[in-house]
This record gives sequence, C-alpha cells and structure tokens, in this order.
Amino acid sequence: MAARDVFHAAVRQALMTDGWTITHDPLFVAFGGVDRYIDLGAEKLIGAERDGRQIAVEVKSFLGPSLVSDFHAALGQFLNYHLALAAHHPTRMLYLAVPVDAYDTFFMLPFTQAALAHYHVHLIVYDPQQQEITQWTL
Repeated sequence: MAARDVFHAAVRQALMTDGWTITHDPLFVAFGGVDRYIDLGAEKLIGAERDGRQIAVEVKSFLGPSLVSDFHAALGQFLNYHLALAAHHPTRMLYLAVPVDAYDTFFMLPFTQAALAHYHVHLIVYDPQQQEITQWTL
C-alpha cells in the first residue's frame, strides 16, 4: 500500500465536517491483476434514501518541485483508478482532492482546465489548514 499524502487527515476531516461518512480508508480495488488503494471511500445519505451518494477520493498535496510533474502523476493515477472503479464500483464517483493554493494557480491555467475537461476529472478543492472543502467541481 502506498504512503498517505501529507494532507490525508485534513481531507478526511473536511469530508466528515461536510457530512460524509468515511467508509474506507483506503478503498481497495483490484482490477486486471493490479491492486489499487484509493485514499478514501465515503458516502452521504440523501434525505430518507437508504442508499446514498458514494465517492472515492484520491488526495494530492502538489508540494513537489514541479506542479506539472505532480499533475502528470495525479492524472495518470486518476485515470487508472477511474478504470478500476468503473469495473467494480460503477456507482462510486471518483474525485481528485487538491489544495486550494494549487487550484487557484496551476489548476486555473488553460492547459490544466483543458486536461480536466477532456478527461472528466472531478475535483474537491480543500484548505489544508482549515481542514475544509472550499469547492466541488464536476
């Protein structure tokens, strides 16, 4: 299993504060002979529904020396996880969690916006110091 991201606990707390129940930490998904561990699995009941909304969240810090390299690694991981979830958990929506500082700079660039749209990447933008979610993107 991979090491946890530096902001893992902050995102976990932010999701719980936002009303999500953490169901997996990490969420294990095996597909095509490769085991994967997505950082968090969570669900949220909607009104009186017994079956609520389910998500999987891959947490990234974007603290490396190159935001482009961090983005390439995160996007590749997201795409692999998306494929595995489609096979085994097709109702679970996958999100990439990114810190607000990276979102406000790198994720606003035209290249990054085009890549996110092209690959249908859903984001959770979080503030690691406040341990809160500032934005959900679809």
